[in-house]
Amino acid sequence: MPKIKPLLIPLAAAAALAAPLLALAHGISDADRQRMLDGGLLQYIGLGASHMLTGYDHLLFLFGVVFFLTTFKDIAKFVTAFTVGHCITLIFATFYQITWNYYLVDAIIAVSVIYKGFDNNGGFQKYFDIKSPNLLAAVFGFGLLHGFGLSTRLQQLPLGEDQTGILLRILSFNVGVELGQIAALSAMVGALALWRRRASFARFSFAANVALVYAGALLLLMQLHGYQHDSDPNGFRFPAQEHRHVHEDMDIEKTTDDSRNTLN
Repeated sequence: MPKIKPLLIPLAAAAALAAPLLALAHGISDADRQRMLDGGLLQYIGLGASHMLTGYDHLLFLFGVVFFLTTFKDIAKFVTAFTVGHCITLIFATFYQITWNYYLVDAIIAVSVIYKGFDNNGGFQKYFDIKSPNLLAAVFGFGLLHGFGLSTRLQQLPLGEDQTGILLRILSFNVGVELGQIAALSAMVGALALWRRRASFARFSFAANVALVYAGALLLLMQLHGYQHDSDPNGFRFPAQEHRHVHEDMDIEKTTDDSRNTLN
């Protein structure tokens, strides 16, 4: 495909522009925490839905999963496998407080995005001369991973002490995730169905999945960078204490000139 390579530079630039949005996926803000304290189960449903709709790594992976699926039966089968997978880890990991550094979890989730774009473009056949791994098993396995990523965020919230109450909050959050997933998938499947009717789908489907690989790679690098900051915050330039020392050396607080405050 001789016309594909020139497209890679603008696609990479577009993915780079989207990278700051990817980094913000799943964050639990102070406002969200307070809202959970003040509200009830409906708040957890709303938060779950908003997390899925702004969870760019989850959405990119799902986009890759449904990209070439054309029948409702196939879409339902693979989406169900993904859903069962992320429900298992979201519920059980949160309830039993099994967690890990969320930057590392999200870094592995980024690998799932790379994997799907690579697989969609026949990468295993082209570069390794082997068949693609079983797609249903891969989607289920990555679903487990994505659910664990959601769990690491949910565990940042005040879930309470009562076991029944904790379970209800987890299930409410999970219901919200599923509602958000349904909304996102409806838009994706509808847009892809319309695009397949156009000649441009055949021309640009390869490029679209290359962009998916780029987006996953950028997300991977960003999450690894975030992990470095998280594990060794003073290992980077301008740690807080050093920054304060610079200000002291410059005597920054005494640089005002009060003589300029009056007119002569």
